[in-house]
Amino acid sequence: MTLIEAWAEFAVRWLHVITGIAWIGSSFYFIALDLGLRPPLEPKEGVKGEEWQVHGGGFYHIQKYLVAPAKMPEDLVWFKWEAYTTWLSGFALLILVYYLGADFYLVDPNTLDIPSWAAILISVGSLAFGWIAYDLICKSKYGDDHTKLMIGLYVILVVIAFFYTHVFSGRAAMLHLGAFTATIMSANVFFVIMPNQRITVADLKAGRTPDPKYGIIAKQRSTHNNYLTLPVLFLMLSNHYPLAFASQWNWLIAALVFLMGVTIRHFFNTMHATKKLLWWTWGATALLFLAIVGLSLAPVQNMDWEDEAKLTPAAQRYAAAPGFEEAAELVINNCSMCHAPEPGVPGLGHAPNAVRLDSEGWVATHARDIYLQAGVTHAMPPGAYNYMTDEDRAVLVAWYRAAQ
Repeated sequence: MTLIEAWAEFAVRWLHVITGIAWIGSSFYFIALDLGLRPPLEPKEGVKGEEWQVHGGGFYHIQKYLVAPAKMPEDLVWFKWEAYTTWLSGFALLILVYYLGADFYLVDPNTLDIPSWAAILISVGSLAFGWIAYDLICKSKYGDDHTKLMIGLYVILVVIAFFYTHVFSGRAAMLHLGAFTATIMSANVFFVIMPNQRITVADLKAGRTPDPKYGIIAKQRSTHNNYLTLPVLFLMLSNHYPLAFASQWNWLIAALVFLMGVTIRHFFNTMHATKKLLWWTWGATALLFLAIVGLSLAPVQNMDWEDEAKLTPAAQRYAAAPGFEEAAELVINNCSMCHAPEPGVPGLGHAPNAVRLDSEGWVATHARDIYLQAGVTHAMPPGAYNYMTDEDRAVLVAWYRAAQ
């Protein structure tokens, strides 16, 4: 990885976060608005409900039409690019991190020893499969029952979570489950919600009365997106926290996370719709979170560490590069006090980020991270345990670049 590639990854990640905030913000706002509508005080033809809001020193009077207004408005604001850009930037990040760095982040020989190209095909294929399967179920008779549909969707997500954790590395599995879910959400906007709104607009322009079924279908998909948002955020953040992804129960942790998303959103949706505060949902959320913590800690305390890394082709290349022996000695001497099955630093119960650096095989396996964290930057080792000189770091940089 060059420094330009690292900055490209950072830039795309920043874009992904920004557009994600915009999409989630508008989505949560409109769900809250829709649930908070009340019958208009002065009845108006076609108006389903209205709401007064105050923000930024101004008052807003918002009305929602049952199907559509009698005449097409001259200025109509569409909310779509937030969703599209979030998915596009997320997929670009998937390519930059997990496809171009498949040997490091996507494939784990200890989970399933497959070539990088096969793992990438599984990744892309599973994302497409997720949307197709979900859409077909929604359009079937089974999809007419909202409760059964949500339960069926949950079962599919749990099965996919189990599948991912037995194919990819723990980090990649959780991230892919988030991408799988986010693909469904974005496709809902692109293939269902927006086309249905265009049909309604076209009917208005042609002087026809729009069919209310298109709004009902779009509302169903929008509601699904609302309940899936918080689990997706957890899964996307999980790649920074090995306690979530490095557990043998990571698929079950993911399953519980989806339930937490339901309990949290149910509280807010009910509050917006009825003004009732269902505090029991927070108790249920807390219990689910405690269960997740318990599942994550058990494997850490009894982690079955491999004696040596099973080297991927990329790791073999770094192990054979000039300067490897000197670089490995530097890393082992400076990093293994923390990055080992039993860290020697007081208060550290397990290796940070589940990264082991106490042998040459593990050093070769984590070459890319070593280069970025301890070579070109001084992020590692941490300040109190930093005994690396600039000359030492130069050795790490020279070794990594010799393998490129």
